[in-house]
Amino acid sequence: MKALRAVFDIVQPVWPAGAAWLAERLFFTPPRSKRSANGRAALARARRFTLSVDRRRVVGWRWGEPDAPVVYLVHGWASRGSRLAGFTAPLLAAGYGVVTFDGPGHGESAWGMSSIPQFARTLAAVVGDSKPYAVIAHSMGCAAATLALSWGLEVERLAFLAPPVDPPSWIQPFARALGLRPEIVERLRASSERRIRFRWADLNVCDIARRLSAHAPLLIVHDRDDETISWDDGVAIAAAWPGAQLVSTDGLGHRGVTHNEDVVRRVVDFVVGETVRSARYAVASGDAPNNGSPERAPSITAHSAPRTIRNESSLLEHELFYREERV
Repeated sequence: MKALRAVFDIVQPVWPAGAAWLAERLFFTPPRSKRSANGRAALARARRFTLSVDRRRVVGWRWGEPDAPVVYLVHGWASRGSRLAGFTAPLLAAGYGVVTFDGPGHGESAWGMSSIPQFARTLAAVVGDSKPYAVIAHSMGCAAATLALSWGLEVERLAFLAPPVDPPSWIQPFARALGLRPEIVERLRASSERRIRFRWADLNVCDIARRLSAHAPLLIVHDRDDETISWDDGVAIAAAWPGAQLVSTDGLGHRGVTHNEDVVRRVVDFVVGETVRSARYAVASGDAPNNGSPERAPSITAHSAPRTIRNESSLLEHELFYREERV
């Protein structure tokens, strides 16, 4: 890690264009994650499909009957479509079809750089001419889904797990970790905007949400102990989205909300339109939308402890190779 930073210390003064080129590829290229045993088992029961988006191969999977209303699952950075496989069984049992995909540069899809606009274009291409019933998204996938909505995607219901407000701000700890000069970051930004055909300034999720002409009912689940995306981001998005419900958990961290049984049940209940009134999820105002006021869910035991960044070397490793925890 120190060697990589040393490379930038040498290259930036003499070849700023080259330093920006390398930094852009490090920042926008997701590390490849392994598929879990549960994910493999779930995908084995699905119908695999492929399509081309921006001249790149995308791989996806579908479960359920052809004429069933479809729920789309959108994963986050450095993850896979199978990350949200825990939602498939209850949705299928409720009579819904389920579709997921590996985003550009992820999983079984074509390798290379990726971004939120590319994720959004992929979601739109996977949906095609059909009208999805709902979208369940995690982390960066929430930003991509919101962007796709601003482009005309229509859904009946949305569920966001650990959504970020301002993804472009992720460049700041990355730049600090590599010791990037401001002019190198500016070159990186300008180059990436030309490549992805989108401005960083237009990727703020709250701003996009406020510009939407219609707002589907939205459930946000965010953990107070999220080590990657602050719980405050979930609160801010709930406040910017008319009628949104915010469910707060404790002890699950960033990725635990994707497979915790209680979270899965709550999200599926919301998506399929069922109202569950139980002591576990009761709130003073009942089950009506709380207009952004956080609902206190019970503490839920985490499956693993959050990763702690203790020093500069660990921070650099975290930013470059564990970016699924950042997004």
